[in-house]
Amino acid sequence: MAAYDPDADPSHLQLRFRDGRPKVHQSAVTKGCSLGDHVEIGPRVTLREVTVGAFSYFESGGEAAYAAIGRFCSIAPNVRINALAHPLERITTHKIAYRPNEYFRWRQVDQTFLDERRANSVTIGNDVWIGQNAVVMPGVTIGDGAVIGANAVVTRSVAPFTVTAGVPARPIRRRFTDDVCDRIEALAWWDWPNDVLFEAVPDMAELPILAFLDKWEAYAPEA
Repeated sequence: MAAYDPDADPSHLQLRFRDGRPKVHQSAVTKGCSLGDHVEIGPRVTLREVTVGAFSYFESGGEAAYAAIGRFCSIAPNVRINALAHPLERITTHKIAYRPNEYFRWRQVDQTFLDERRANSVTIGNDVWIGQNAVVMPGVTIGDGAVIGANAVVTRSVAPFTVTAGVPARPIRRRFTDDVCDRIEALAWWDWPNDVLFEAVPDMAELPILAFLDKWEAYAPEA
């Protein structure tokens, strides 16, 4: 029998990749959601009409509604994305005014209120880290590579690669210089195919940011 030749039979290369199907904990609830490859939804997470990009994950106790979340996002426990804003202009802020069906028959959900909730969706870019217990309010956009500190309440949009913290959240600093941020955005490593990511992982862990950019910009893989 001829010796195995990996160059002639590259099928073994598929063993590099684990099963990419999303993992949703049995206690989690997802309604009307779209989950990318390798997404993980932890215990007691509730998602309603949320798109989650590949490799992103929610740790336990999180909640999100009417949101688009990019790839490679790290969402810590008990994060609230697009937290419900009760109507202040009505006689009551209680949900009896917009979800009376929970208490009475023949009283329907206030469709106008629901449509306004959907219109104030949240958009979160790629490679965003949101710390434990953070709250992201309706209508906010968080750019690629941003970091949201634990317990922050995000009421305004956050620029890419900006570290933000506090109540209400304020920008603390950018992670890198403007030039480096621009180069990362242009590289868009989060869109690389799995075989390229497999090769890049050691450099992600070991190379300084400038060395990584210099090396992988020259490679310029296509998504």
